[in-house]
Amino acid sequence: MYLKKLTLFNFKNYEEASLEFSTKLNCFTGSNGAGKTNLLDAIHYLSFTKSYFNLADQQNIRHTADFFSIHGQFVRNGSGTDDVSCIQKRALKKQFRINTKEYDRLADHIGEFPLVMVSPYDRDLINEGSEIRRKYIDSVISQFDRSYLDDLMVYNKALAQRNALLKQFSEKRYFDAASLEIWDEQMKAPAARIFNRRKDFIENFLPVFNQYFSFISDGRETVSIGYQSDLHLTPMDALLTANLQRDRELRYTNAGIHKDDLELLIDGYPVKKFGSQGQQKSFVVAIKLAQFDYTRSIKNYKPVLLLDDIFDKLDNQRVDRIINLVGDNSFGQVFITDTQPERINHIFERAISDHRIFHVEAGNVKVLT
Repeated sequence: MYLKKLTLFNFKNYEEASLEFSTKLNCFTGSNGAGKTNLLDAIHYLSFTKSYFNLADQQNIRHTADFFSIHGQFVRNGSGTDDVSCIQKRALKKQFRINTKEYDRLADHIGEFPLVMVSPYDRDLINEGSEIRRKYIDSVISQFDRSYLDDLMVYNKALAQRNALLKQFSEKRYFDAASLEIWDEQMKAPAARIFNRRKDFIENFLPVFNQYFSFISDGRETVSIGYQSDLHLTPMDALLTANLQRDRELRYTNAGIHKDDLELLIDGYPVKKFGSQGQQKSFVVAIKLAQFDYTRSIKNYKPVLLLDDIFDKLDNQRVDRIINLVGDNSFGQVFITDTQPERINHIFERAISDHRIFHVEAGNVKVLT
């Protein structure tokens, strides 16, 4: 699978742009703020129906314009082309189409064109709170498991209703156990399925992650990812019962799969506290490359890989190892951004596969090769 063509109108700093890509390696060079990352974000829209960086869609409309549109043409495993379009007008609902057919639910598009994005913002996986790490697991599993996404939606809706009731009980100084149990019941089954799916995912994902990190670091460090969940020891219904009094005091549900987290370790210690910038970046890159490998094994074809400014903060040895990896036939179509043209020229001097280099300046794109 690969993206053959991308067309933009009024997206971020692009008034208009139309690009045709190599089936293998594509690189955008240019200074910071030129719009390189915006091109990757447009590609991300076509896969996930939303921006990787700014979830407020209307803020991605170019200044003074009334709308933005993103159009892409994908080729999937000899099955012809698929045209995907995203159109956002000011003060109106976002429109998302595949081959002129508009989706009733945006969630139905997730997984159609799998994609893995590696960005400097991914260090939030290490440095920010547990919600970021849960969202990451959910986004990966949802690309190949539609029922998992449905369970998440059911659980989160019931959780929101339960929390609203707890707040209402406190404000109005009364308690109705029967009305709370309605939402408890709706949370139990999806919680169990979500827990089991996350647990299975981490167990299968960890060996792949370890393999990629070992390659990038040349075996200089050992890493691990642990799955932390209340449900390891206690089923969801028992958790809700045991924590009911505390929930009433806090006015929200304080235990369950919505509190799950990942423990990220390097040489047995938290990578957040003890990992250098280069080690943290290697950790995140290895996670994303393992995600690529895992998704490929499930989908039986290669996702698109987006690498945004990933070489900064890495020593030359780690850069060379990543370059060797993405130039390998194990990967399909790859998009890279970099502020250093000389580094990109060095990369492509050794690239025997098909490639194309674009230079980006102030929202204008020029093909160099």
